[in-house]
Amino acid sequence: MTPRRLRVLIERLPPESATMTALRNGLSAEEYEKQARSGKPEEGRWSMTEQLLAGITDALRELQYILVVANSDGKGRKPRRPEPIRRPGVTPKKARQPMPDAAAERLFQLINGGAGTA
Repeated sequence: MTPRRLRVLIERLPPESATMTALRNGLSAEEYEKQARSGKPEEGRWSMTEQLLAGITDALRELQYILVVANSDGKGRKPRRPEPIRRPGVTPKKARQPMPDAAAERLFQLINGGAGTA
């Protein structure tokens, strides 16, 4: 079997196969970013069924979160919003960086009537 024939066979495997799953899970952040920029979701590593299931799962988790928040008494800790399932070609959101102390101090001054000071 030639290397070209092997490559063609691997490329034609169904997206849910173990080989394609391993390839998908092995992508680096740069490869995900490159895939996202190419704008060809039809060439992604997930089948349409997997895309739909991920969307349904995200919607159900979001509804569950809304239900818990709406029925809580406001006392205690608020639950964190669920993260969407990671999809091929989409990089996860970066966590918010805390405000630097200098910016927090400047904001405090502005709020307390210090808008005229520099």
